Amino acid sequence: MRTRLIVVPTGTANTASVNAAFRRLGVEPKFAADPDEIRDADFVVLPGVGAFGAAIDRIDEHGFREMLVDRFEEGRPTLAICLGMQLLGEKSEESPTATGLGVIPERVDRLPQDLTVPQLGWNRVVPDPRSRFLEPGWAYFANSYKLAPIPEGWIGATTDYGGNFVSSIERGDVLACQFHPELSGPWGADLLGRWLNGAGGRS
Repeated sequence: MRTRLIVVPTGTANTASVNAAFRRLGVEPKFAADPDEIRDADFVVLPGVGAFGAAIDRIDEHGFREMLVDRFEEGRPTLAICLGMQLLGEKSEESPTATGLGVIPERVDRLPQDLTVPQLGWNRVVPDPRSRFLEPGWAYFANSYKLAPIPEGWIGATTDYGGNFVSSIERGDVLACQFHPELSGPWGADLLGRWLNGAGGRS
C-alpha cells in the first residue's frame, strides 16, 4: 500500500534528518507544495527549529494554516516536532506578536532563567500509561521554550529540566514532540514506526 507522507516546509527546520529517518522506515517524504497536499496526505509532519514567529509566517505565506488546523483538530495522522509542537499553541514568549495555530489554548514560555538554555542533549521522557505511541525512554532535546501544563483532552509525557515540562502530547492520531525523535536513536525510530503503524491503522 502506498504511504504518502508530506513534510511542511516551515523554513526553520533541519528536514534532512527528518526525511532520512522516515526513509529508513521505508517511507519516502515529500515537501508540501500547496495546501491541498496537506489536506489529502496520509501522514503530515510539521517540523521546526528556530524562531516561532518566522515559522508561523512561513506557514501563513504558503496558505497552510487552515489545512493544518483542520488535521490537528480532526485527529488525523499528523506529527509535530520540536518548534512544530510549540506552533500548536496560541502564543509564544519568544515571538509575542505572532499568532500560533491555536490548536491548544496555551502559551509557550521560556525555560527558567537559571538553567542553561537551550537544553541540548538527552533527557528522560515519562509518558502517561495511556499513551498509544510513547514508551518511557531517553530522547534528544534542543529547546529554549516549553509548554506546561498538559492541555485538557490530550494525553501527555513530561520531562524534568529545572521542573517538569511537557515533552509530548497526543490525541487521536496526532503526536507532538518537544524532542527530536529523528535524532533519538533506536528509541526514536521505534516511536516513529509506532506512529506510522498505529495512525495508519486508524486512518
